[in-house]
Amino acid sequence: MNIILAGMPGSGKSSVGEALARALGYGFADTDKIITERYGEITEIFAKRGEEYFRQLEREAVEEVCRLSNAVVATGGGCLLNEKNVKCLKSCGKIIYLKTSVKELLKRLEGDFTRPLLKGDAEGNLKRIYGARKEIYERAADITVITDGKTPDETVKEILEKVK
Repeated sequence: MNIILAGMPGSGKSSVGEALARALGYGFADTDKIITERYGEITEIFAKRGEEYFRQLEREAVEEVCRLSNAVVATGGGCLLNEKNVKCLKSCGKIIYLKTSVKELLKRLEGDFTRPLLKGDAEGNLKRIYGARKEIYERAADITVITDGKTPDETVKEILEKVK
């Protein structure tokens, strides 16, 4: 069984995912990292080819990680917007929603200018994106873990307790 981490940019999917994989002795995969290793930086993909093209690459990365077993998978923040991605990920593991407040996300993402959907008014964009995605994350999740005020290791401990 795989453990799939989903949530907003800055929710801790990558850092929690790496620590969780170590704790379980699982492999670790990150859909955004798969894309950047093959196609370049996400900001460049968005700028040159647009979000639709990026989402196509993301879909291919999801299909790839769904062939893994005993892996922790960090998904991109918008990955669950595609129902095919959700179905694929649910077929290969449990989806854990790392629920993080906008206030906490702003704190964690302060000074991070690499995320294309957060350019300009970061707070306004985060609120808009969070509002649009919150129900999607909640509907897709098998387990929800609130990450506000927690270290990655504390979040890992809670996930381990909930997946037993």
